[in-house]
Amino acid sequence: MLATYFDTPFDPGRRLQHQIQERLIEAILDGVWPLHEPLPATRVFSSEIKVSRNTVAIVYERLVEDGYLKSVSRRGYFINERHIREQLNIRVDDHAKDILPTAEHPFNPQAFLTYSYAAQENISKPADWQSYPYPFIYGQLAPDKTSVARWRDCVRLAGTAQHAPTWIGDLVDQDDPMLVNQIIRRMLPQRGFRAEPDEILVTVGAQNALFLVAQLFCRPGVRSDMEEPGYVDTRNIFQSFGAELKYHPVDSNGMRVGDELKGARLVYVTPGHQSPTNVTMSMERRLRLLAHAETHDFIVLEDDYEHELNFIGAQKPSLRSFDRTGRVIHVASLSKALFPGLRLGFIAADRRIIRELRALRRLMYRHPSALDQRAMAIFLSEGHYDSHIRRQRKVLSQKWKKIFRLIETHLPTCQATVTTGGSGVWIRLPESIRAAELQSRAARQGLLIEAGDDRYFSPNSPRNRIRLGFGAISEEKMEPGIKLLGQLLADSR
Repeated sequence: MLATYFDTPFDPGRRLQHQIQERLIEAILDGVWPLHEPLPATRVFSSEIKVSRNTVAIVYERLVEDGYLKSVSRRGYFINERHIREQLNIRVDDHAKDILPTAEHPFNPQAFLTYSYAAQENISKPADWQSYPYPFIYGQLAPDKTSVARWRDCVRLAGTAQHAPTWIGDLVDQDDPMLVNQIIRRMLPQRGFRAEPDEILVTVGAQNALFLVAQLFCRPGVRSDMEEPGYVDTRNIFQSFGAELKYHPVDSNGMRVGDELKGARLVYVTPGHQSPTNVTMSMERRLRLLAHAETHDFIVLEDDYEHELNFIGAQKPSLRSFDRTGRVIHVASLSKALFPGLRLGFIAADRRIIRELRALRRLMYRHPSALDQRAMAIFLSEGHYDSHIRRQRKVLSQKWKKIFRLIETHLPTCQATVTTGGSGVWIRLPESIRAAELQSRAARQGLLIEAGDDRYFSPNSPRNRIRLGFGAISEEKMEPGIKLLGQLLADSR
């Protein structure tokens, strides 16, 4: 009966009412309770599952509102037979399949594919990374309870009668005007440029923005240039559209810029904090890259990841801020520094490009969640985003200083790439060490690091690079984690 659905303990991390409601619905749809008998009284049922009577009463009333139960005066709560029949009115006729002809060939999906995305080499991170004692994992952040509470308030406010009309309907190919306005007023000035509303497109994160741009401009026979080492997913995206790739080495000033760029149609760079080395492109190279773009007639795809996280010197203006001809497509994330799982970003570009991207996005998913857009607009307008970044900068700058000290102390045979900020460190190991092997050994001892292998380089790349992300690990865990890494390196010699 019902008791079997409540044998499993409740999850303390979820609301109790929701869990009881889910289990009751499952039991009702499974037909375990007779239709002619009332469900257990709230007093009896609450005693059986050891929760308050008021909690059970609230759940029963919700199930009445949703049509699963009906309340009969002086008799109690009964299953709503009519509603259940509507829920279960689809029946599969097992004999209907017998009239279909026998397949002449076994089905092989691979024979139908035009490109195998699953065969690509990607960055692999354990889904349970939070359970590791020393998660030097890049791209994740420690939770900010203040921002979580404020985001929850903004979502609640977005759902009120004042704001609901802005997201209830389908926006078709448009974006929330309040969010676009906040991007223009609050995000772009920090990057050194302005834009009009028709020069902004909201995306499902920066990753989605890169895919949209690549789909618009990459194809077989078109050369797309990028940094080496470089962002793995961008390389995979370019290759999936058949683009011809050319790589340009990265040093302490970012991607080297020269006449080798001649012949490119699209050049991808991460000038704020280069992925994966985290170095910042110098002003001289930024200007030289734009000069080459005009001279050699190519588009610059600027991924401005971690723009806000410079801890030494002033923030450098984005490439877009110096763009005179509309050749720079600026991609940024709204959520990566806040909640990586939220997935909101934007593209700022020439309005002619945005018009094409908007039409392409409409074919893919029309627009990002309008509710999330309005909540983010409120979050920005109330200054919560700026406050969050200030807190993040304070925490990450302390970790940034500490990790370089720890590397110098405990990893004397390694060379860390000097940066002006960011949330990760690119490290060169001794020549005899293979990063992939070290990564596997470290993981077995609860230490997560990221091997900088072929995925970041063109073929015949160095195998002795690793990346340590420090955004998610607590500060007190950093020293014992680096010490353990030093011990593993010593054991490898």
